[in-house]
Amino acid sequence: MNRVTYGMGVAGDPWILKTPPLSSAFEAWRDEDRLVIQVGKTQLSYQWRAIKDAHAMLVAYGDWMPLGNADEGKPTKAGTLEHWARDPANPVGGYYGLRKGYRGRFANYVSPVLEMLGLVELEHNARNNRIRAI
Repeated sequence: MNRVTYGMGVAGDPWILKTPPLSSAFEAWRDEDRLVIQVGKTQLSYQWRAIKDAHAMLVAYGDWMPLGNADEGKPTKAGTLEHWARDPANPVGGYYGLRKGYRGRFANYVSPVLEMLGLVELEHNARNNRIRAI
């Protein structure tokens, strides 16, 4: 499990997590209605409701789903978590990411938060990782 429990998940005391392949660490915290991700000097943010929405979607899906990680502007494969997180048919009608140019990589950064919160199982292979609801 990727659970790293440094911090309380707030600014100044973030969670320290690793990407699904366990190759890179990043900080994450909740700031009101946002999930903030700090990767080196780069900051990404996603709507906090993405946590509940992604979990509900995965529960309804009922099986392992590929992550399909991709930068904003890059194509996504249908049937992946990344594709769902920017699909106009999702509950917010598109991207959960809040900062234009940094709205992708949802599967890379939000899935470890879902795992840390105990909502999903997440694979930690070098590539082609999958996720499923608990």
